[in-house]
Amino acid sequence: MTRQTTVISPEALARQRKIMDEIRAHLAQTLDHTPLALVDTFGCQQNVADSQNLMGMLREMGFAFTDDPARADVIVLNTCAVREHAEKRVYGNLGALTHTKKANPAQVICLCGCMAQQSRVAEKVRASYRHVDLVFGPHVLWRFPELLKKVYWEHGRVFSIDDSPGCIAEGLPIVREDRTKAWVSVMYGCNNFCSYCIVPYVRGRERSRDREHILADVTALAAEGYKDITLLGQNVNSYGKDLPGGVDFADLLAALDGVDGDFWLRFMTSHPKDASHKLLDAMARCGKVAEHLHLPFQSGSSRVLRAMNRGYTREEYLALADYARRVMPDLVLTSDVIVGFPGETEAEFEETLSLVKEVEFDALFTFIYSPRPGTPAAELPDPVPRAEKQRWFDELLRVQNDISAQKHAAYVGTAQRVLVDGESGDARWPLSARTAGGRLVHLAGDKSAIGAFRTAQITDSNTWALFGRLTD
Repeated sequence: MTRQTTVISPEALARQRKIMDEIRAHLAQTLDHTPLALVDTFGCQQNVADSQNLMGMLREMGFAFTDDPARADVIVLNTCAVREHAEKRVYGNLGALTHTKKANPAQVICLCGCMAQQSRVAEKVRASYRHVDLVFGPHVLWRFPELLKKVYWEHGRVFSIDDSPGCIAEGLPIVREDRTKAWVSVMYGCNNFCSYCIVPYVRGRERSRDREHILADVTALAAEGYKDITLLGQNVNSYGKDLPGGVDFADLLAALDGVDGDFWLRFMTSHPKDASHKLLDAMARCGKVAEHLHLPFQSGSSRVLRAMNRGYTREEYLALADYARRVMPDLVLTSDVIVGFPGETEAEFEETLSLVKEVEFDALFTFIYSPRPGTPAAELPDPVPRAEKQRWFDELLRVQNDISAQKHAAYVGTAQRVLVDGESGDARWPLSARTAGGRLVHLAGDKSAIGAFRTAQITDSNTWALFGRLTD
């Protein structure tokens, strides 16, 4: 198999590093203070990982970081296009930044991420948000220094929207603010084209990183003491389809399970049509892989699933969930669901409700359908009335909350290995932790435990969390 993905050459990346040095020198001469940057991230964990690379490049250019827009010399909004609500928040933030730009005309405002990849958004920003200096999509993130240099050197607005299938750029600088948890991208893009989803249009085709690079990243993170490492991809189950040698995601998990160190390994997101028994068997077999599977089902109706172009039926999803629970009896199974898809009927919603009751997910992320311009679903007839969608949403939430409360109650009286990841802000339960399955645990204990694996005795629970005390 000949790989089709464009991998950015070391020479091209070296040119970007040279530009970072040029910008650092330029700012040292033109500013009377350490340059400050603000990076505001919207959306998914892949955007969080991208922002860590943006911050890494900014740091190489001499920037420190601030949360105050008024003090920032560069502001970067890394955006999400999956739901309308996220876009409205971005436009609201852009509007508010007109005031900081007026107070500091030298400030550079950048819009990047999935929103910025869409031509309709770029044109709206060009016409209506003239204080925005730089707009670029995810495919050219690695060229951020070059694009920022154009803004500084040419004193004009820069728009860079790349319609290519995407690329892979290895070795970009990175800033990881969390010293316990880390994200590692294993692939980019999506080939599924679910009818409601904008992601394939803005993230490009599926591109897998070479296993050796992923293995090196995880090995380094484990050596640095990271305890919770999440493998990222729009559809991690497609990993390796574009690589020679027949390697797949189950093989990757097996290789990573052999890395030295005491850490949990988890992944997201999985697509049911590509989730194989081989993958589930690998999860059960690999000691470092957390038995937590996030497997979005989206609808319990096979007809709606066809309209969504999901590639599986209700029965196939149920069989997959059943197999996962059989090979991993302690599995924490979570999912996503959309209510109010165009043409969805009351009877089809009842099918979704019955699937939730049958599977008994540990947690469920429920969304009201949000039409995305440029997707096939946005053109479908028979939109569901807003009041109906809200009623379905509320009913689904009520059912799932009851299930979650029962699931959590079963933990009371047990001892659980947890990763203490921070302070909770609650004096009664000052520590916040997670189980391997991702369950939130509020704990009594000393903050010296933060960043470590500990044993917690669970004493209470509610719908959303467990409560307990450290015993070691």
